[in-house]
Amino acid sequence: MSIVQIESKGLKATANRILVYRALAEADRPMTLKDLENVLLTLDKSSIFRALTLFTKHDIAHSFEDGRGVLNYELCHHHDEHHENGHLHFYCEKCQQSYCLTDTPIPEIHLPEGFQPHSLSFVIKGVCPKCRS
Repeated sequence: MSIVQIESKGLKATANRILVYRALAEADRPMTLKDLENVLLTLDKSSIFRALTLFTKHDIAHSFEDGRGVLNYELCHHHDEHHENGHLHFYCEKCQQSYCLTDTPIPEIHLPEGFQPHSLSFVIKGVCPKCRS
């Protein structure tokens, strides 16, 4: 499936891109560049970063800043050109993991006239259920 997703966006499905895509697909949470480095031991940091940059540019993945200055990456879950990846993220201050809260509704936001948004990011900080127990 990774080859199809990558090529459907006009990119060549290189070995490195497939590895990065699969790592993101198999993750149960958003991943940082450091997380991916720890999983993809055969790839160097710059190779992973180049794949992530292409993936975000071509709407294969999107990134969000987790509130501590670190970018997290996750695959886009859409099937058309005009999609919304706006959903809440939760950053656990104890285990330092980020989580997607895709089922939590976001209130509608009305921007003043003339403002054209291109992305949306909401991060809530606190302690996750695993760390609370």
